[in-house]
Amino acid sequence: MDNLDQVILHAARLGNTEVLEELINRQVNVNTQDDKGYTPLIIACYNNQYNAAKLLLEANADVNASDFGGNTALMGVSFKGYSDIAELLISYGADLNKQHGNGGTALMFATMFGRNELVRILLKHGADRNLVDVRGLSVFDLAVQQGNEEALIILEEQ
Repeated sequence: MDNLDQVILHAARLGNTEVLEELINRQVNVNTQDDKGYTPLIIACYNNQYNAAKLLLEANADVNASDFGGNTALMGVSFKGYSDIAELLISYGADLNKQHGNGGTALMFATMFGRNELVRILLKHGADRNLVDVRGLSVFDLAVQQGNEEALIILEEQ
């Protein structure tokens, strides 16, 4: 990884759009990965940097790129609860049903961590509530396991 790759990753973490714009203009790889497989988009999204994420997406960052564990930006924001960034990612074609290394999906993360607004958003856009993880657990099972009664209601309504 060269120095500019490290700079774009750091700028994404901080949401420094001026630096990101300069690096994009210099044609630095917007899909570079760090030692864990995190891309600038994944980092920006996980750190709630909406404007940086939008800029990276406009520069053709891979909305479905995953880290070395199979986690995507959409999974990260579903875990963190960032509804606005989830909508942004979905508008750029984020795969709602992509499964990470253990079979978890963005919908499963949102359910497990009580991010019920994300549960609504993901279902509204067509997330599959019938997928199961490597243990054979569905999003319904995870909601029960976590005591997330609101998610169970949302899952049954939508």
